[in-house]
Amino acid sequence: MRPRAASPTSASKRVVYVLLAALASAPFFLLLLYGGASRSAVCPASFTAPRRLPYPNVLWSRVPPIPALPTSPHPALRASRWIVFSASPHAPRHRPLRAVPGWQLLAVADEDTPEDWSHPGAAVLTLADQASLGFRSVAILPARGPARKTAAYLFAVQRGARVIYDADARNDVLGGNLTRHFDVDLDQRQGGAVLLQYSHADPNRTVVNPFVHFGQPSVWPRGLPLEKAGEVDAEEFYTEVYSGGQFIQQGMCNGLPDVDAVFYFTRKSLEMEAFDFRFDADAPKVALPQGMMAPVSSVNTLFHSPAFWGLALPVSVSPMASDVIRGYWVQRILWEMGGYLVVYPPTVHRNDNVHAHPFADEKDIHVNIGRLIKFLMEWRSSKRTLFERILDLSYGMTEEGFWGEKDLQFMAAWLQDLVSIGYRQPRLMSLEIDRPRATIGHGDKKEFAPKKLPSVHLGVEEIGEVSTEIGNLIKWRKHFGDIVLLVHCTEPVDRTALEWRLLYGRIFRAVVILSEQRNSDLAVEFSNLAQAYRYLPKVFDRFAGAQGFLFLQDHVVLNYWNLLNADKTKLWITNQVKESWSDVPLPGNKIEWFVNQGDMVKKAVSSFPPHYQTNYRRSVGENQIVQCSSEIFYIPQRHIGGFSYLVRAIGSLDIHHSFAVPMLFLAMDSPSNFESKALTNLVYRKDLPSNTSFLSIYTAEADAVYPLKVRNEMEFVKLIKVMASGDPFLMELV
Repeated sequence: MRPRAASPTSASKRVVYVLLAALASAPFFLLLLYGGASRSAVCPASFTAPRRLPYPNVLWSRVPPIPALPTSPHPALRASRWIVFSASPHAPRHRPLRAVPGWQLLAVADEDTPEDWSHPGAAVLTLADQASLGFRSVAILPARGPARKTAAYLFAVQRGARVIYDADARNDVLGGNLTRHFDVDLDQRQGGAVLLQYSHADPNRTVVNPFVHFGQPSVWPRGLPLEKAGEVDAEEFYTEVYSGGQFIQQGMCNGLPDVDAVFYFTRKSLEMEAFDFRFDADAPKVALPQGMMAPVSSVNTLFHSPAFWGLALPVSVSPMASDVIRGYWVQRILWEMGGYLVVYPPTVHRNDNVHAHPFADEKDIHVNIGRLIKFLMEWRSSKRTLFERILDLSYGMTEEGFWGEKDLQFMAAWLQDLVSIGYRQPRLMSLEIDRPRATIGHGDKKEFAPKKLPSVHLGVEEIGEVSTEIGNLIKWRKHFGDIVLLVHCTEPVDRTALEWRLLYGRIFRAVVILSEQRNSDLAVEFSNLAQAYRYLPKVFDRFAGAQGFLFLQDHVVLNYWNLLNADKTKLWITNQVKESWSDVPLPGNKIEWFVNQGDMVKKAVSSFPPHYQTNYRRSVGENQIVQCSSEIFYIPQRHIGGFSYLVRAIGSLDIHHSFAVPMLFLAMDSPSNFESKALTNLVYRKDLPSNTSFLSIYTAEADAVYPLKVRNEMEFVKLIKVMASGDPFLMELV
């Protein structure tokens, strides 16, 4: 749930479209945001080539110390356990966070904090106090927002912190005792207590929703990629890990958990009461192995001193995304020192009594997170110390556009501040994910069946157009989210490649751009269109777990919303579209090209295994070949092996794409088994008069429309506007 109690206004609805503009571009929109600066997706005038960032040069041995002086704010304040939260301007009744015995409350002000602000039992760091501490990173902080807590983190570390609880002012600690809920004192002796841990059996599973484990499978946390929101099944089994390395501990929130705005606005309507969720207090805490992540927020999280370096909140992203991006970043670095994240049963209750934040505030989450997780999983560094690796990762994230150059400067300053106050960086340890995965034996499998607690489900009570459109997007993404789209561009890729990713990347698992114009900067791969089928096995190998692969030439526009009923386990091709699929007789044929192609097709078929030969000859015979323009076709997972095998069997024969693809399809299966509900309702105009525009033949009711020419950004805008009749959120791209 998001912090909000009021119903969505028309302005709120408009803001949903802003969110979906971000969603629509995920995960490729960042390719348009060089250096993190916003740019128009369709305006060439705003494009500038990316520049090489200077790498920060830090002389760690020469960082001067910053002592806590008698003239510093709160000079006598020292403690080993701290609770840090923002000095929110909300009324005291909306700030139930109370002093906890044995813990020091510390509030940090920003530009919006009233001068007379106070909170029972809390010390306050005003803006003037923060500026007087002498920390380099404070000068880079924004004037308002959660990133101001950086000053408080450093203040606490300088004054003896061993654990820091990152909190929200609305947290009401259950039982008033944090020590009872978290592991505040860690026993790092090998052979001690063990924790339940998610299984590493599936190396392709990189992110989980811990809410499922604690009894709320239909709820997802802020920061979870939306395509993962539908994964509601309980774990098949768990494993175990020794306790002592849970340097970051995330607690569940009863009442209003930290969910994103998509969840809030699709589950809440005017008539509904405030959200009051309950998580299973009896469920065991659960650890995440290396190679697996979960969203981590600043709402209810405990940091132990070995992970204090991970407290830094990014300064160049939206405030609602800052802690989420930090959470993924810190989990990846945690693996470098042998630490891990553990998620705990409910530790606090938060009331749903504050107006919701706008969807636009989350744009950096929905645009970045899927690509960020992939990047973090692949990232490796050979730097020799932990701080050097942190800086190395921060540099890489800046280059990739996950945050701006200001964050690179901030991280360098933050790490130097830690050194200057005497923080000792932990030692590096070897990465488990680079080792062969241990076999999980029967005795290693631990079972736990989560409860299914009362919840609110999508569709229980819709709120009109906004919910419907969000539901459509999630539905399309769930349907196509494990299918890889290959787009072969014949038009200039420097003007169109990013646009195709922008259009289709929001729906499909990945969009691979092929062209005869290789462009490594735009991730455009070389493929000769005349034999494009030869390149497909390479893509199959790269996405081995994909449910299927859809090939599309850029002269065809796909109306994906009309293909939800098509069977994704069958072959799709335009065999029922007479303008696209035709028989070419060979006896007496005077066209040399057809004769040569026929000879090569016969030679290729004769090299196929017998059952493939039988399939093909039963459908075609000996006296003809089939020609299909093959601008669009789909290959499901069960035929990927056969397709790749047959492509290898073709060898060096120069069979054209338009003959090879139908030959391969007819060898793999009978046309009667091809999917009849896909690609039959096409608009296919083979000989479109020169004075007829694509706009005049386009209809949102067709499965796909051909021919199309998108040669530049302005033509892409025209395409988006007509496609918006089937997918209204597309208008936010222009």
